[in-house]
Amino acid sequence: MIKQYLQVTKPGIIFGNLISVIGGFLLASKGQIDHALFFATLVGVSLVVASGCVFNNFIDRDIDKKMERTKNRVLVKGLISPKVTLVYATVLGIVGFVLLYVAANPLAMWLAVIGFIVYVGVYSLYMKRRSVYGTLIGSLSGAAPPVIGYCAVSGRFDMGAAILLLIFSLWQMPHSYAIAIYRFKDYQAASIPVLPVKRGISVTKHHIILYIIGFMVATLMLTLGGYAGYKYFIVAAAVSVWWLGMALQGYKSANDDKVWARKLFIFSIVAITSLSVMMSVDFMVPAGTSLLSYVW
Repeated sequence: MIKQYLQVTKPGIIFGNLISVIGGFLLASKGQIDHALFFATLVGVSLVVASGCVFNNFIDRDIDKKMERTKNRVLVKGLISPKVTLVYATVLGIVGFVLLYVAANPLAMWLAVIGFIVYVGVYSLYMKRRSVYGTLIGSLSGAAPPVIGYCAVSGRFDMGAAILLLIFSLWQMPHSYAIAIYRFKDYQAASIPVLPVKRGISVTKHHIILYIIGFMVATLMLTLGGYAGYKYFIVAAAVSVWWLGMALQGYKSANDDKVWARKLFIFSIVAITSLSVMMSVDFMVPAGTSLLSYVW
């Protein structure tokens, strides 16, 4: 039973979000780490993400049984009752929100609340099944964890937090579209209106290119804004260019889109992990005037 209760929280998603939380937290810490706050933030965000994933499993149990990759999920197989699932998800969320409020600050908690509402209420309950823009809405909630980590330290939503929100939102799009192409038949079988299913894989490839270019610009803004150093800048530029090159290869892989999309998806994880690590170790204390201030 412990394994089943763990599986329904989607541990892989929790782990991925923790990497971004650490990136945002250490970027804002500037080398002055409050270990108690660090631990509390990680646990609090983990509980909120886990709660969202459990609610998502509850909401999607009818369509999960239609998809090859989700047909063996705990709720599809009836290993945990729906009523117990709702109680479990609610408890996880409440504990997570309270921990962030008490151990971090109200801003961190409210950012978690907003991300949770967008993911569970707007995306899972409505947009995912009804609109091709569901992925875009979902990307906003997916970008919340690093911003929560940052604001847990800073106590304010400043330019650095805004840039993090932009980076991780833009990253979510090609990442999610690659999954949708790779798992095209699953989404088609479940009638989920993702872009590849609704408008075709060719159109999706164009969108992937544009979002990666946007992602590239956003990542460099951390250095231009005086938040990250030039080692981060070099890695961000290299990773973005490489990812863009892989995306452009999609125009030559019309007969093997599944293989191409899987490679693009895997590299997206490498890309965001690399950036999270670099912003953790190559931070800068913003000067009174940043390069971006001259632009803006």
